[in-house]
Amino acid sequence: MNTKRNSSDALVAEVEIMPEAVQDLLKLFDAENILLGNGEVVLAQSEGISTLNLIRDQHLNNESLLRLVRATRRSGKTQEVTMELPRGPIGAGTHDLLVRVSLLGEDGLIVILIFDDSEMRRLDSIRRDFVANISHELKTPIGALSILSEAVLGASDDPEAITRFATRMQTEASRLTDLVQEIINLSRLQDDDPLKRAQPFFISESIKEAIDQSRLNAEARKVEIVYNNHDKSLVNGDRDQVTMAIHNLIENAINYSPDATRVAIGVTEVDGICEISISDQGIGIPEKDLERIFERFYRVDAARSRITGGTGLGLSIVKHVATNHGGDISVWSVEGAGSTFTIRLPLMSDSNNHSTSAVEATK
Repeated sequence: MNTKRNSSDALVAEVEIMPEAVQDLLKLFDAENILLGNGEVVLAQSEGISTLNLIRDQHLNNESLLRLVRATRRSGKTQEVTMELPRGPIGAGTHDLLVRVSLLGEDGLIVILIFDDSEMRRLDSIRRDFVANISHELKTPIGALSILSEAVLGASDDPEAITRFATRMQTEASRLTDLVQEIINLSRLQDDDPLKRAQPFFISESIKEAIDQSRLNAEARKVEIVYNNHDKSLVNGDRDQVTMAIHNLIENAINYSPDATRVAIGVTEVDGICEISISDQGIGIPEKDLERIFERFYRVDAARSRITGGTGLGLSIVKHVATNHGGDISVWSVEGAGSTFTIRLPLMSDSNNHSTSAVEATK
């Protein structure tokens, strides 16, 4: 009896010590990982695993992954599959994963290696289309600058013409600068996964910052921005990206609204989802365009976009931010009655182990 107890105690001690040593080894892999003990109990996990929602109460909560683990235990052989997981409870964003499950030693330990190659495959496709679109969009302001510079040279004896052409050149140069900046922003979003370095933040912080960024434009147009700032919604992700998305929607609402109107911002929580709505009293969007407005470089009104300095990338950026955070973006609009854009993002869940008070303590 005593020998058995000592043997059992030694085995338990070995299993308790082993995960720490294995974790050091697993850090050498460019992959997220999970270490399982007997009973499929999670003994250790890499930092990024929490963003995949694979673990609940120290157990795997994904049936496909559980079947893979059990097949590995039965056969004793490494199992490898590709899996598609949603990035969040809503939205079309997915993680495309290569999952490898192996036995580790003779103590029933299982190591799961997860390689996320969805970004690489997605980026290859996006870049091909993006380069073609960029080359077309850049030709317009560059061509205009070339023509205007020739006009300036030809009007050397006409100060009024030079002033007129130079003013147009400044406008086109500004448009080109904005376009290049939007291209950079979108490129960064496509190369980045905000859930891999997510931090909790109050959505009200992003909204207030976005309003401040739009204040000068709103005052120039005499557009009132209404936001009650009473919400305490806590989300997980990249605050700068979410702020940029909200700012793009506010700017869009201001630019497509008549002077002396209102832009209203509201926040609600529904079934674990934070809904941020931006409503305007603007010209509205034709029904035939509603399905395409989130496409890169698509413009409902090209002439108005030129006047307002629109690049055709703002709503595409908003969609990328929402999708990459496991959320989505939708629009309601009636011509002549205004539009309402709604970003939906998952609220901070208990599984992330961050509390509201902890966030407040860092402010």
